[in-house]
Amino acid sequence: MSRLRIGVDLGGTKIEALALDETGRERARRRIATPADDYAATVEAIARLVEAIERDTGQRGSVGVGMPGTISPATGLVKNANSVWLNRRPLAEDLPRRLGRPVRFANDANCFALSEASDGSAAGARVVFGVIVGTGTGGGVVVDGKVLTGPNAIAGEWGHNSLPWPTADERPGPPCYCGRTGCIEVFLSGPGLARDYREVTGRTRTPVAIVQAAASEPAAEAALARYEERMARALASVINLLDPDAIVLGGGMSNLARLYQSVPRLWSSYVFSDRVDTPLRPPHHGDSSGVRGAAWLWPTASTP
Repeated sequence: MSRLRIGVDLGGTKIEALALDETGRERARRRIATPADDYAATVEAIARLVEAIERDTGQRGSVGVGMPGTISPATGLVKNANSVWLNRRPLAEDLPRRLGRPVRFANDANCFALSEASDGSAAGARVVFGVIVGTGTGGGVVVDGKVLTGPNAIAGEWGHNSLPWPTADERPGPPCYCGRTGCIEVFLSGPGLARDYREVTGRTRTPVAIVQAAASEPAAEAALARYEERMARALASVINLLDPDAIVLGGGMSNLARLYQSVPRLWSSYVFSDRVDTPLRPPHHGDSSGVRGAAWLWPTASTP
């Protein structure tokens, strides 16, 4: 019997679970809404999703979870999650206890980067920076096929640096849930785009609606142009520091096709080099990359 890996992508609006067999073939997939602002319900929802996947496949599997924020090496509690009801909670104890087996955890952006570096759009690249631009904004670094986490478990936490080279009207910047202002996240997340459009126009629109309106509405087009220029500055700072072989975008905003032409054109003004050869790529696995990377947190398929 083949062994099963189960990956869980714990997002701010949805929780997705996927099962891979030992060859990496998908066996089952389920998705539910995240019970926002309710920690106990979130733990229970993950557990029931895993159990449903195991009923679908008729097998018990290893479990890896990609999550916002990370597990603090110092306290064992969740830290830095934009799904703030998870912060300072013992998820790394509660979920394994509920499931009755070990569970491996990693930041969702790390899972995304690992998936895309392994068999996605950055396969074969030595150094990969994976970006999540969705409900929140984060990053993950993979070097030689392995996630770089660091002693503080924050490697790649790009979204909570200040937006580089801010203009006068970007200072001090909107407040961020982390307690600071002007973070990259408050500009480049989907809610950040919606906030920017609302502040300029006085009208409320979703990010999808703003993108759809851009072809005929100058205010929507201007909001996207500001978004692209801010992303170019933010990623230029990554190139200046890390000089990755590839950058891959993920999350809902990665579906905006124009980013892959406009952002590399714009970032050349900020990168400290005479030319910039860094490719900016869409995800090969789409919004499945995070959950696939979570499954591959167990490099050897096992049944705990």
